[in-house]
Amino acid sequence: MAKSKTTEPTSVKSPDYICWTVTGTGDAAFWSRMGAAWQHKDGKGPSLKLETLPVDGRIVLRRPLAAAEGART
Repeated sequence: MAKSKTTEPTSVKSPDYICWTVTGTGDAAFWSRMGAAWQHKDGKGPSLKLETLPVDGRIVLRRPLAAAEGART
């Protein structure tokens, strides 16, 4: 018989950062959302949850916008 684990539901915390992959530079840069990041309680770094990985380009962490989280910054 399998053990069942009962836990209280946890609240989902909004991410502290949105992870973007950026290709190109300047006005020709293309930003694609690729995940999110949450700051550790001790403040010594974030945990990332990535939905995709870039083949090229760079990864940028930005604070979410309050009104339009998915907007380009």
